[in-house]
Amino acid sequence: MSVPFLIWLFIFKYMPLWGWTIAFQDFRANRKVFDQHWVGWKHFKFLFQDEHFFLVLRNTLAMSFINLVLGFFTAITLAILLNELRNIAFKRVVQTISYLPHFISWVVAASIISTVLSADGGIINELLMAVGLIKEPILWLGVGKYFWGILGASEVWKNVGWNTIIYLAAITTIDPAQYEAAEIDGAGRFQRIWHVTVPGLKPVFIILLIMNIGSLLESGFEPQYLLGNGMNVDYSENLDIFVLKYGIQMGNFSLSIAAGMFKTVVSFILLFSANHIAKRLGEDRLF
Repeated sequence: MSVPFLIWLFIFKYMPLWGWTIAFQDFRANRKVFDQHWVGWKHFKFLFQDEHFFLVLRNTLAMSFINLVLGFFTAITLAILLNELRNIAFKRVVQTISYLPHFISWVVAASIISTVLSADGGIINELLMAVGLIKEPILWLGVGKYFWGILGASEVWKNVGWNTIIYLAAITTIDPAQYEAAEIDGAGRFQRIWHVTVPGLKPVFIILLIMNIGSLLESGFEPQYLLGNGMNVDYSENLDIFVLKYGIQMGNFSLSIAAGMFKTVVSFILLFSANHIAKRLGEDRLF
């Protein structure tokens, strides 16, 4: 049963790696790949001397870190709260509502977010003015410093319910006898959560943390591309958009592939480093 997946993996993930050679060439589309002019590390040197690349790298790391922290905190919190609900019907309704946004495409989601944050009748501005926190509407997507917060909140809204599913599944594997023993010992609800539920989620948390650290340079593409504009570009442009801009829009395939290689290699190092640290600390690990 795994053979079709392995074939897909080889064709779409490993065969394209030959294209990395373009990063060491001044690639021209009218020449064959091995008839190109080889330039060695030229494009990598340019990357690490380009201030704009470091700005993009800063944005990528900042957005990834925000998504990582908010993603884990909100998903675990919601999973614990749902687990504590005794009304099964209400629990199912809340869970369904929470993960429905995951199935909305980012094109639709970005349109909703832009409308909500609009300075012309957007509900956020209306509410803030109604309670007296602001005196006039704010063009939220036009101010760069607000972009990371908007992106983090958008990611939580869209994915928190979906991310909660795996933690709810992990909670079901906890032995009910542990809750009974804690209750007999006089532990209250919050004490049972802290001393039974949270430790029970720890193995799943560690595995997911290792996987997410390996993807630290993958802060996303669609939300940044759809919500970004000329006014917030200094905060919204990440590595994926950088690669798109240089590779597709400017035709500099060599530089874009060099940037993509940098992201892949660093992600590989981060993944193995996080796994090794978990192993040294005696925690669960991927391999």
